[in-house]
Amino acid sequence: MTSPELPDHLRTREPSDRGDQSYPPLPEALVVPVYDNHTHLEIADTADPIDYREHLDRASAVGVRGVVQVGTDLETSRWSAEQAAREPRMLAAVALHPNEAPEYAAAGGLDAALAEIAELAGWPRVRAVGETGLDFYRTGEEGRAAQYRSFEAHIEIAKENGIALQIHDRDAHAEVIETLKRVGAPERTVFHCFSGDAELARICTENGWYMSFAGNVTFKNAHNLREALETAPRALLLVETDAPYLTPMPYRGRPNAPYLIPHTLRAMAAHLGTDVSMLAAQISSNTELVYGRWEDEPVQAS
Repeated sequence: MTSPELPDHLRTREPSDRGDQSYPPLPEALVVPVYDNHTHLEIADTADPIDYREHLDRASAVGVRGVVQVGTDLETSRWSAEQAAREPRMLAAVALHPNEAPEYAAAGGLDAALAEIAELAGWPRVRAVGETGLDFYRTGEEGRAAQYRSFEAHIEIAKENGIALQIHDRDAHAEVIETLKRVGAPERTVFHCFSGDAELARICTENGWYMSFAGNVTFKNAHNLREALETAPRALLLVETDAPYLTPMPYRGRPNAPYLIPHTLRAMAAHLGTDVSMLAAQISSNTELVYGRWEDEPVQAS
């Protein structure tokens, strides 16, 4: 295994001019802890980045007991798998992001990259294949064949390893659903950063697919997400940050991190008119059903 330190080019993005880019203060701790089931601790969205271990310490302090660290290409997938192997508060997901698949295909390396993702998916603390799916917002017609090819391969890798699938779905709801039904979705399929409406929530419910809500569910204009939240059964709900993106209110625009999950969870509970601790207990149980327990042996293929 390599050093836990991240290469410099993975640690930071270009400085932003969006105003205050400091990390927000810690929220009040949750009484009943939850998990962040989708985060990118390899990305620093600030000029003053925090080491991933400090991120995990801050999360632990406010009742976020663990995270799923998600890869988006070969380098970040390797890093995610390596750190999860040694960090008890971290599990990993590995994949080629749908916007990366055309790049690998254009370079003639898609098959080799998919083979390495398949190898990483067999590591003990890799509990999901993701994020994978379809993204027609950033990739045009010329890249869609590679996206489909990659998505279908990732579905099969998840099923072969008996682990969850994390879906990235942007401007491609119908196509993602068609692909899952045609290829056959894994037993545990998660729509990461759920971006649909009540109708997509009904489709997910009919198929037993999990819906993971991020900080954008707290945004003032996110009526479709809150309608979907109302529609989704509690047994299929998950919560995430997608950090460093989608920081929940009242800190929208500043860098996101796993320790900010309590803001999203409390907003979800308030909208549903339910007790925060009851919702946290349900979501924590759901998360362990999808990925297994953080301290347990890996989920075994059936």
